[in-house]
Amino acid sequence: MGYREGELKIFSGSANPALAQAIAQQIGMQLGDMPIGRFSNGEVRVMIRDNVRGCDVFVIQPTCDPVNESMMELLVMLDAFRRASPQRVTAVIPFYGYARQDRKTSGREPITAKLVANLLTTAGADRILTMDLHAPQIQGFFDIPLDHLQSVPILAKYFRDLGLRDGIVVAPDAGGGNRARDLAERLDMPIGFIDKRRPEPGVSEVTHVIGKVRDRSCIIVDDMIDTGGTIAAASVALLEHGAREIYVACTHPVLSGPGMARLQAAPIREVVVTDSIPLRADAGERFRVLSVAPLLGEAITRIHEDESVSLLFQ
Repeated sequence: MGYREGELKIFSGSANPALAQAIAQQIGMQLGDMPIGRFSNGEVRVMIRDNVRGCDVFVIQPTCDPVNESMMELLVMLDAFRRASPQRVTAVIPFYGYARQDRKTSGREPITAKLVANLLTTAGADRILTMDLHAPQIQGFFDIPLDHLQSVPILAKYFRDLGLRDGIVVAPDAGGGNRARDLAERLDMPIGFIDKRRPEPGVSEVTHVIGKVRDRSCIIVDDMIDTGGTIAAASVALLEHGAREIYVACTHPVLSGPGMARLQAAPIREVVVTDSIPLRADAGERFRVLSVAPLLGEAITRIHEDESVSLLFQ
């Protein structure tokens, strides 16, 4: 296995420049020169000042808040690179927006996760690097290669070093079972489940707690926390069932609307998140941020050198 012929170059959008800078430092290089601005009417303006002809280009841009701005900026950047004749363009999307709209649950609904996949490919992406998709089947929406990283090994190391006794990993809903089981196996802990229902979008009600949580340290793990309703309700239910203390772990701290206030009011000891997207400035001391820069940096290096990325899951 050898290096690709094209020189490796990394560029960043404006959604999470701190993460992009950390990734570049992890690899031992500088970010490319690409000023991003807006025309007077708000349209995105991009100018690539580095020569990228024949290069292996990686563009780092999570499609986080403001989601539509971040998405459009990424599409414009990809189009700019496609027209600059690089050898390959990889869109590094630590957080994939619109992932929750991955299927039709009733008539006349869009499948926006597929639409975004089509847009990214049309704009000029030759490859996608992302992590912890809300719906893993979105990988199949792309006709180009996609590498799907997971933050569970990073979270597992943190909780292993924390040395919790009598711990249990809890999935906040049925859809998070595989993620919770993976973390539980890495921590050698049992697994529990929260049975919930959603009477309407953004609202969740706990109906049952499955698993022995009494007098245990509970770790609720999910891919993202948005409005915080699920996590807050789950933490209260666990406490009512005798849990000793409650930790929350997630990859993407979206925390829109009342999300931050709900977590602050919930009986949670610590909220462990990653820097896949920027954490809100009003986050308190209860939050602990783990960096995914080493993981993404290693993945970028392996992709550039045509080495296996799946080894990072071990």
